[in-house]
Amino acid sequence: MSSTSHLLLSKSESILTITLNREEARNAYSDEMIDALVDAFDEAEADSDVKCVIITGAGTTFSAGGDLNAMKNHAGMFEGDAVNLRSRYMRGIQRIPRRMARFEKPVVAAINGPAIGAGLDLACMCDIRIAANGARFGSTFVKLGLIPGDGGAYLLSRTIGVPRALDLILTGRLIDTMEAERMGLINEAVEPEQLMATARKRALRIAANAPQAVRLAKSAIYQSYDLGLDAALTLAATYQGIVQNTPDHDEGVEAMLAGRNPEFKG
Repeated sequence: MSSTSHLLLSKSESILTITLNREEARNAYSDEMIDALVDAFDEAEADSDVKCVIITGAGTTFSAGGDLNAMKNHAGMFEGDAVNLRSRYMRGIQRIPRRMARFEKPVVAAINGPAIGAGLDLACMCDIRIAANGARFGSTFVKLGLIPGDGGAYLLSRTIGVPRALDLILTGRLIDTMEAERMGLINEAVEPEQLMATARKRALRIAANAPQAVRLAKSAIYQSYDLGLDAALTLAATYQGIVQNTPDHDEGVEAMLAGRNPEFKG
Protein backbone atom coordinates (compact mmCIF):
# COMPACT_ATOMS: atom_id res chain seq x y z
CA MET A 1 0.00 0.00 0.00
CA SER A 2 1.32 3.43 -0.91
CA SER A 3 0.56 6.85 0.56
CA THR A 4 -0.37 9.91 -1.47
CA SER A 5 0.07 13.59 -0.70
CA HIS A 6 -3.52 13.73 0.62
CA LEU A 7 -3.65 10.35 2.38
CA LEU A 8 -1.02 8.61 4.51
CA LEU A 9 -1.04 4.84 5.05
CA SER A 10 0.89 2.82 7.58
CA LYS A 11 0.53 -0.83 8.60
CA SER A 12 1.74 -2.42 11.81
CA GLU A 13 0.66 -5.58 13.68
CA SER A 14 -2.30 -6.26 11.37
CA ILE A 15 -3.62 -2.69 11.81
CA LEU A 16 -3.79 -0.30 8.86
CA THR A 17 -3.81 3.36 9.89
CA ILE A 18 -5.23 5.83 7.36
CA THR A 19 -4.45 9.50 7.99
CA LEU A 20 -6.29 12.26 6.13
CA ASN A 21 -3.44 14.54 5.13
CA ARG A 22 -4.65 17.98 4.03
CA GLU A 23 -3.79 19.80 7.23
CA GLU A 24 -3.76 23.20 5.49
CA ALA A 25 -7.39 22.61 4.45
CA ARG A 26 -8.39 21.07 7.79
CA ASN A 27 -8.35 17.66 6.08
CA ALA A 28 -11.26 18.56 3.81
CA TYR A 29 -11.97 16.20 0.95
CA SER A 30 -10.27 16.54 -2.40
CA ASP A 31 -10.77 14.42 -5.51
CA GLU A 32 -7.35 12.89 -4.87
CA MET A 33 -8.26 12.03 -1.29
CA ILE A 34 -11.54 10.41 -2.36
CA ASP A 35 -9.80 8.25 -4.95
CA ALA A 36 -7.07 7.31 -2.49
CA LEU A 37 -9.56 6.39 0.26
CA VAL A 38 -11.52 4.08 -2.01
CA ASP A 39 -8.30 2.48 -3.26
CA ALA A 40 -7.03 2.05 0.32
CA PHE A 41 -10.18 0.17 1.35
CA ASP A 42 -10.01 -1.99 -1.77
CA GLU A 43 -6.43 -2.95 -0.94
CA ALA A 44 -7.15 -3.45 2.77
CA GLU A 45 -10.03 -5.78 1.92
CA ALA A 46 -7.75 -7.93 -0.21
CA ASP A 47 -4.83 -7.92 2.26
CA SER A 48 -5.23 -10.85 4.64
CA ASP A 49 -2.63 -9.30 6.96
CA VAL A 50 -4.99 -6.36 7.68
CA LYS A 51 -7.44 -7.27 10.44
CA CYS A 52 -8.66 -3.77 11.39
CA VAL A 53 -8.41 -0.18 10.12
CA ILE A 54 -7.97 3.10 12.01
CA ILE A 55 -8.89 6.43 10.38
CA THR A 56 -7.60 9.72 11.80
CA GLY A 57 -6.64 13.20 10.64
CA ALA A 58 -3.32 15.02 10.41
CA GLY A 59 -2.78 17.95 12.76
CA THR A 60 -5.58 19.10 15.04
CA THR A 61 -8.62 18.37 12.83
CA PHE A 62 -10.24 15.05 11.97
CA SER A 63 -12.00 16.44 8.89
CA ALA A 64 -13.81 19.63 7.96
CA GLY A 65 -15.68 17.75 5.24
CA GLY A 66 -16.12 19.93 2.18
CA ASP A 67 -13.46 22.38 1.02
CA LEU A 68 -14.93 25.89 1.50
CA ASN A 69 -12.58 27.50 -1.00
CA ALA A 70 -13.65 25.01 -3.68
CA MET A 71 -17.29 25.69 -2.77
CA LYS A 72 -16.75 29.45 -3.04
CA ASN A 73 -15.22 29.08 -6.50
CA HIS A 74 -17.70 26.40 -7.61
CA ALA A 75 -14.66 24.34 -8.55
CA GLY A 76 -13.86 20.65 -8.70
CA MET A 77 -16.55 18.52 -7.07
CA PHE A 78 -18.70 21.65 -6.60
CA GLU A 79 -18.72 22.64 -10.27
CA GLY A 80 -21.69 22.41 -12.65
CA ASP A 81 -25.45 22.71 -12.89
CA ALA A 82 -27.89 20.55 -10.91
CA VAL A 83 -27.62 17.57 -13.25
CA ASN A 84 -23.83 17.69 -13.35
CA LEU A 85 -23.55 18.10 -9.58
CA ARG A 86 -25.82 15.11 -9.00
CA SER A 87 -23.50 13.04 -11.18
CA ARG A 88 -20.38 14.43 -9.49
CA TYR A 89 -21.70 13.44 -6.06
CA MET A 90 -22.63 9.95 -7.17
CA ARG A 91 -19.31 9.38 -8.98
CA GLY A 92 -17.29 11.27 -6.36
CA ILE A 93 -17.78 11.59 -2.63
CA GLN A 94 -20.62 9.07 -2.46
CA ARG A 95 -18.15 6.37 -3.49
CA ILE A 96 -16.80 6.52 0.07
CA PRO A 97 -19.97 5.52 1.98
CA ARG A 98 -20.77 2.93 -0.69
CA ARG A 99 -17.29 1.39 -0.36
CA MET A 100 -17.20 1.51 3.41
CA ALA A 101 -20.65 -0.08 3.64
CA ARG A 102 -19.21 -3.06 1.74
CA PHE A 103 -16.00 -3.19 3.77
CA GLU A 104 -16.06 -6.35 5.86
CA LYS A 105 -13.30 -5.55 8.34
CA PRO A 106 -13.83 -3.32 11.39
CA VAL A 107 -12.98 0.39 11.17
CA VAL A 108 -12.11 2.55 14.19
CA ALA A 109 -12.30 6.34 13.92
CA ALA A 110 -9.66 8.11 16.02
CA ILE A 111 -11.23 11.57 16.05
CA ASN A 112 -8.36 13.89 16.91
CA GLY A 113 -10.26 17.16 16.45
CA PRO A 114 -13.33 18.71 14.81
CA ALA A 115 -15.43 16.36 12.67
CA ILE A 116 -17.67 18.69 10.72
CA GLY A 117 -20.17 18.17 7.90
CA ALA A 118 -18.93 15.37 5.66
CA GLY A 119 -16.16 14.82 8.23
CA LEU A 120 -18.80 13.87 10.79
CA ASP A 121 -20.41 11.61 8.20
CA LEU A 122 -17.07 9.89 7.63
CA ALA A 123 -16.83 9.22 11.36
CA CYS A 124 -20.36 7.73 11.25
CA MET A 125 -19.24 5.36 8.49
CA CYS A 126 -16.79 3.82 10.95
CA ASP A 127 -17.80 1.03 13.32
CA ILE A 128 -16.27 2.43 16.52
CA ARG A 129 -15.56 6.09 17.28
CA ILE A 130 -13.02 7.25 19.86
CA ALA A 131 -12.56 10.99 20.25
CA ALA A 132 -10.06 13.29 21.89
CA ASN A 133 -11.47 15.62 24.51
CA GLY A 134 -11.80 19.02 22.89
CA ALA A 135 -13.09 17.66 19.58
CA ARG A 136 -16.28 19.16 18.17
CA PHE A 137 -18.95 17.57 16.03
CA GLY A 138 -21.51 19.16 13.73
CA SER A 139 -23.72 18.42 10.76
CA THR A 140 -23.46 22.01 9.59
CA PHE A 141 -24.73 21.71 6.02
CA VAL A 142 -27.77 23.98 6.51
CA LYS A 143 -25.43 26.74 7.66
CA LEU A 144 -24.05 26.70 4.12
CA GLY A 145 -27.42 26.33 2.40
CA LEU A 146 -26.73 22.64 1.76
CA ILE A 147 -27.95 19.20 2.80
CA PRO A 148 -25.80 16.20 3.82
CA GLY A 149 -24.99 15.24 0.23
CA ASP A 150 -22.72 12.33 1.09
CA GLY A 151 -25.44 10.39 2.90
CA GLY A 152 -25.25 12.03 6.31
CA ALA A 153 -29.01 12.02 6.84
CA TYR A 154 -28.94 8.24 6.60
CA LEU A 155 -25.66 7.73 8.45
CA LEU A 156 -26.27 10.06 11.39
CA SER A 157 -29.81 8.83 12.03
CA ARG A 158 -28.54 5.23 12.04
CA THR A 159 -25.84 6.20 14.53
CA ILE A 160 -27.76 8.29 17.08
CA GLY A 161 -31.44 7.85 16.12
CA VAL A 162 -33.79 10.02 14.09
CA PRO A 163 -34.78 12.58 16.79
CA ARG A 164 -31.17 13.44 17.68
CA ALA A 165 -30.12 13.45 14.03
CA LEU A 166 -32.94 15.86 13.22
CA ASP A 167 -31.77 18.16 16.00
CA LEU A 168 -28.17 18.24 14.77
CA ILE A 169 -28.95 18.43 11.05
CA LEU A 170 -31.73 21.04 11.22
CA THR A 171 -29.97 23.34 13.71
CA GLY A 172 -26.44 22.83 12.38
CA ARG A 173 -25.19 23.24 15.94
CA LEU A 174 -21.86 21.99 17.24
CA ILE A 175 -21.57 19.60 20.17
CA ASP A 176 -18.63 18.63 22.38
CA THR A 177 -17.31 15.19 23.29
CA MET A 178 -19.38 15.05 26.48
CA GLU A 179 -22.67 15.49 24.61
CA ALA A 180 -21.47 13.27 21.75
CA GLU A 181 -20.71 10.45 24.17
CA ARG A 182 -24.01 10.92 25.99
CA MET A 183 -26.03 10.58 22.77
CA GLY A 184 -24.00 7.58 21.55
CA LEU A 185 -22.24 9.37 18.71
CA ILE A 186 -18.85 8.30 20.10
CA ASN A 187 -17.96 5.21 22.08
CA GLU A 188 -15.30 6.83 24.23
CA ALA A 189 -13.63 10.18 24.91
CA VAL A 190 -10.00 10.30 26.01
CA GLU A 191 -7.30 12.89 26.50
CA PRO A 192 -5.67 13.92 23.19
CA GLU A 193 -2.32 12.37 24.04
CA GLN A 194 -4.04 9.03 24.68
CA LEU A 195 -6.13 8.97 21.50
CA MET A 196 -4.03 6.90 19.11
CA ALA A 197 -2.89 4.48 21.81
CA THR A 198 -6.51 3.94 22.85
CA ALA A 199 -7.69 3.47 19.26
CA ARG A 200 -4.83 1.09 18.56
CA LYS A 201 -5.53 -0.91 21.72
CA ARG A 202 -9.17 -1.28 20.65
CA ALA A 203 -8.15 -2.27 17.12
CA LEU A 204 -5.64 -4.86 18.38
CA ARG A 205 -8.26 -6.31 20.70
CA ILE A 206 -10.54 -6.79 17.68
CA ALA A 207 -7.70 -8.15 15.55
CA ALA A 208 -6.92 -10.80 18.19
CA ASN A 209 -10.23 -12.55 17.50
CA ALA A 210 -11.05 -15.05 14.76
CA PRO A 211 -10.96 -12.96 11.54
CA GLN A 212 -13.78 -14.70 9.68
CA ALA A 213 -16.03 -14.58 12.73
CA VAL A 214 -15.33 -10.86 13.18
CA ARG A 215 -16.15 -10.09 9.56
CA LEU A 216 -19.37 -12.10 9.54
CA ALA A 217 -20.43 -10.71 12.94
CA LYS A 218 -20.03 -7.16 11.57
CA SER A 219 -21.99 -8.11 8.46
CA ALA A 220 -24.76 -9.68 10.56
CA ILE A 221 -25.15 -6.52 12.65
CA TYR A 222 -25.51 -4.19 9.67
CA GLN A 223 -27.63 -6.50 7.52
CA SER A 224 -29.95 -7.42 10.40
CA TYR A 225 -30.77 -3.75 10.97
CA ASP A 226 -33.12 -3.74 7.99
CA LEU A 227 -34.44 -7.28 8.42
CA GLY A 228 -37.32 -8.69 10.39
CA LEU A 229 -36.58 -11.21 13.15
CA ASP A 230 -37.15 -14.29 11.00
CA ALA A 231 -34.82 -13.08 8.23
CA ALA A 232 -32.20 -12.00 10.79
CA LEU A 233 -32.30 -15.43 12.44
CA THR A 234 -31.94 -17.14 9.06
CA LEU A 235 -28.91 -14.96 8.31
CA ALA A 236 -27.42 -15.76 11.73
CA ALA A 237 -27.93 -19.49 11.18
CA THR A 238 -26.23 -19.27 7.78
CA TYR A 239 -23.23 -17.38 9.11
CA GLN A 240 -22.97 -19.67 12.13
CA GLY A 241 -22.94 -22.69 9.84
CA ILE A 242 -19.99 -21.15 8.02
CA VAL A 243 -17.82 -20.21 11.01
CA GLN A 244 -18.62 -23.32 13.03
CA ASN A 245 -16.89 -25.35 10.31
CA THR A 246 -13.62 -23.36 10.43
CA PRO A 247 -10.38 -24.41 12.16
CA ASP A 248 -10.52 -21.13 14.12
CA HIS A 249 -13.71 -22.30 15.84
CA ASP A 250 -12.03 -25.53 16.93
CA GLU A 251 -8.98 -23.56 18.10
CA GLY A 252 -11.18 -21.17 20.09
CA VAL A 253 -12.95 -24.00 21.89
CA GLU A 254 -9.72 -25.86 22.62
CA ALA A 255 -8.03 -22.70 23.91
CA MET A 256 -10.99 -21.85 26.14
CA LEU A 257 -11.02 -25.35 27.65
CA ALA A 258 -7.25 -25.26 28.16
CA GLY A 259 -7.27 -21.81 29.70
CA ARG A 260 -4.87 -20.34 27.14
CA ASN A 261 -4.98 -17.63 24.50
CA PRO A 262 -6.14 -18.87 21.10
CA GLU A 263 -3.95 -18.70 18.01
CA PHE A 264 -6.31 -17.93 15.17
CA LYS A 265 -5.16 -18.44 11.59
CA GLY A 266 -8.03 -16.86 9.67
